[in-house]
Amino acid sequence: MKTLVSIAAVASVLASGAFADTYKWITSKPQGAGDAQAITTQWFVDQFAERTGGKHQIEMFWGGSVAKAREIPEALAAGVGDFGDVITPYFPDLLPLNNTVGFFIPQPMGAKAVGEAMEAWHAKYPQFAQELAQQNLYAVGFRPLESYGLLCTKPVTSVAEMKGLRIRSYGFAYPALIEAMGATPVSITTSDAYEALQRSVIDCTPIGPALARGWKYDEVAKYYMEVPFGASFGHIITMNLDSYTSMDAETRAVVDQLGHDYLLEYSRMLDDDAARVRELWKGDLAVEVIAFPEGELEALVADEKVQAGRQEWIEKAKALDVPVDDVVGMLKF
Repeated sequence: MKTLVSIAAVASVLASGAFADTYKWITSKPQGAGDAQAITTQWFVDQFAERTGGKHQIEMFWGGSVAKAREIPEALAAGVGDFGDVITPYFPDLLPLNNTVGFFIPQPMGAKAVGEAMEAWHAKYPQFAQELAQQNLYAVGFRPLESYGLLCTKPVTSVAEMKGLRIRSYGFAYPALIEAMGATPVSITTSDAYEALQRSVIDCTPIGPALARGWKYDEVAKYYMEVPFGASFGHIITMNLDSYTSMDAETRAVVDQLGHDYLLEYSRMLDDDAARVRELWKGDLAVEVIAFPEGELEALVADEKVQAGRQEWIEKAKALDVPVDDVVGMLKF
């Protein structure tokens, strides 16, 4: 009798785990980074296990151990991972709609508002999701970057004083905008910018306080200008589309709700982190925060080259039947 009871107990345990799944999350972010991205990624993982009642879990593969940042969309599409961080500015040709904000710097929204705009566009315009679906990808949630200013090795108090400076550039809008300032855009990766500032290869870089501290740029550049670039869009928390659609409806609902809740948690932590850094700047880090004349940067939007970059996105969006006026209206000052 005891044997039968034992067999039944084992069978029950096996049956209870038969439908349990462990999903793989691949990211280039180091686990020990200690920033808002790393901390809230772990929050998502923990919440997923909790909200599915332990039925499912996510195993993290940190630090590019499975795929480097530029390899992640392809790796996800192939099913190497189930979840992953797609850094949209790295893929301008692959994801023009999901890079919309990157064409419209400067723009007036902060991080949370940019994330909410991405949510709204995905909800209203199926073309945004279709762009990802063509790569066998699905957007779970959105991780905007913080509002950016300009961190420099020398004080700059106006657009006129930017003339002749060498400023780090990337993406769509920044090269034209920097030229409109009278400065020289210099293409340098995030990881190389510390040394570039230290060696005076560049004078400034667009960045926010939290990222400036995270990359320790504020050790070698001690002037932060409140230039109103607005928030850039950064990452999509992405799933392999087949992995998502193969989930049962209850688990898909958990994932979708988590994607929305993630934006709120991440934005709150990002704001807290930026505020913390600003306090550190007042102390031993001794970074001077400098106000910037209202309207000077915004006036550069009228520059011919800046407008050409925006028009490039408009033409691509029109070709996909996206209501461009609705989208662009959110990105105007």
